[in-house]
Amino acid sequence: MDTLVIFKLVLVLLLVFILFNLARALFIMVKAENKQPMSQYLGRRVIFSALVMMLLLLALGLGWVTPNPRPY
Repeated sequence: MDTLVIFKLVLVLLLVFILFNLARALFIMVKAENKQPMSQYLGRRVIFSALVMMLLLLALGLGWVTPNPRPY
């Protein structure tokens, strides 16, 4: 498989995992059970969001992805 396809697949999976953790935190907040802290899921979301940003910056620096051209 091409490196770009693998990179995009990893990004999509990370974004799905971020949404899953956000949904779990919402479910715990609404249900108000104190078994697991809601901050655990929100913290995971923040960590994986930072990882996605670092991966995007790395890919931009390596030339795997190109930014959109300026409109003017």
